Amino acid sequence: MPALLKPSEIVRLLAEHVVGQEEAKKTLAVAIYAHFRRMANSAPNAVELTKSNILLIGPTGTGKTLLCETLARILEVPFVTADATSLAQTQFVGDEIEAILHRLLDRAGGDLESAQRGIVFVDEVDKLKASGGQANPTSGESVQHALLKIMEGAPVRLKDGRHIDTTNILFICGGAFVGLDKILTKTHSFGFISTGEGGDDQNILDRLNARIKPTDLLEFGLIPEFAGRLPIVSRLNELTQEMLVRIMTEPKNAIYKQFAAILHADNVELRVEPEVFRQIAELAIEYKAGARSLRGIFEEMMCDVLYAVPDHPEIRQVVISSLFEPPKLLMA
Repeated sequence: MPALLKPSEIVRLLAEHVVGQEEAKKTLAVAIYAHFRRMANSAPNAVELTKSNILLIGPTGTGKTLLCETLARILEVPFVTADATSLAQTQFVGDEIEAILHRLLDRAGGDLESAQRGIVFVDEVDKLKASGGQANPTSGESVQHALLKIMEGAPVRLKDGRHIDTTNILFICGGAFVGLDKILTKTHSFGFISTGEGGDDQNILDRLNARIKPTDLLEFGLIPEFAGRLPIVSRLNELTQEMLVRIMTEPKNAIYKQFAAILHADNVELRVEPEVFRQIAELAIEYKAGARSLRGIFEEMMCDVLYAVPDHPEIRQVVISSLFEPPKLLMA
C-alpha cells in the first residue's frame, strides 16, 4: 500500500476517474484518511479510535461502485462488492457473508494481512428495510444483524480453517433509498436558525437541511445498531446531461478514449461531434439508469464501424455527426 495520502491527494486521484460528486469525493477522502490513521495508531496508551464505516446514498448509475473501486485502486488494497438483495434471498446468510470475505482473500492473492485491510462494498442495503408480509427466505432485518457483526469487527472462520479479522476492513454500504427525501422533508426544518445576509450562512443552513440523521435511516427501515455502524453518510447527486457528456470524454478511461485507442491501433482517427455525446446523454437520462447505460449506447453506435475497419485498411478517419445517421468512413 502506498504512503498515507492526504485527503486532497485522494480527491485529486479520484477526479481523474470519476466526474462530479465533489462532496462525496471529499467525504470519502476524509473518511479513508481517518481510517488509515486509526490503523497506524499503535503507540502505547494511544487514544483508541473507532472505525467509521460509510453509507453512500444515490440513484442507480450515479457512481457509487465506481468511487469505491477507484478508491481501492488508489490505496492498492483488495476490494469486493456484495449485493444485499442476494443476501436477503438466501437461507444461509452466514455462509454468503463468509463467501464475501473469502473473495476478499482471493483478491488479496491469499495474503491474509492484506485482506484484513481491504474494502467491502455492500450495495442495495436499502432493500434490507423491514417490510410487512415479506416473502423472502431471510428477512432484511436479520441480514442487517448478520452484517452488523462483521462491520463491528470480529474474527470469522473460513472453510479452509483460517480466521479473517474484520476489525480493519472498511465497509462501504450503498443504496438508492427511494422515499428517503419524503422523510427528510418531514423531519428537517432548521429554518428557525438565525442567519445573516451572507451567502455562507445560507450554505450552512442548506447543508444542515440536507444532512441525513440516524433517525431518518431508522424511519426508513434500518435497525438502530446497523444505522449506528454507518456514521458517515454521503449523498450522490442525480447525473445531469452535462455530467454524462463529461463522463464519456474526460476521465482517464473514458469510453470515447477507449474506442479512439482501439481505432488508433488500426491507424484510424475517431472523431465524434459534440452533438452525438449530447444525444447519448439524453437517451441515458430517458433510460433512467444513469451512467450505466452509456457504454451500451456507445457500443451499439460503434458496432458497424468496428466491423468495417479491419476489412478496409484504406480507412483513415471515422466521423460520427449524429447518433441517428451512419458514420462517415473517410479513406486515405
